Amino acid sequence: MEFTDNGACFVCGKTNPSGLRLDFSMSNGHASATYLPDKIHQGYRDILHGGLISTLIDEAAVKAASSLGIKAITVEICVRFKTPLMIGERCMVEASAEPVRGRLIEGVAVVKKMDGTIVAEGHLKLFRT
Repeated sequence: MEFTDNGACFVCGKTNPSGLRLDFSMSNGHASATYLPDKIHQGYRDILHGGLISTLIDEAAVKAASSLGIKAITVEICVRFKTPLMIGERCMVEASAEPVRGRLIEGVAVVKKMDGTIVAEGHLKLFRT
């Protein structure tokens, strides 16, 4: 299976009308982006859905690997939620990726409120494609 980017990624794709269209800064194994949650992405009333937080963590880790010139996919993700993120409350997602051995890359990511409060932390295993 070939993994190609056609611009329609839900998180970063610019041609996906339903996507988040995030712009990531990427360099030397690190990636980051800001996100402003919209009401259409809520779980419980006025709270961003946890699945979307996990999606941000996933995408940031893959982008961090990409900043090293590595095309990778997530094969395992563990997310620990710390505090809710409210709809309309801007956040930052930051990640780092480091090759471990063979085709395995380890990723670490965090979603934080703009005041630095940690919303969620993720640990990921990525696989070089």
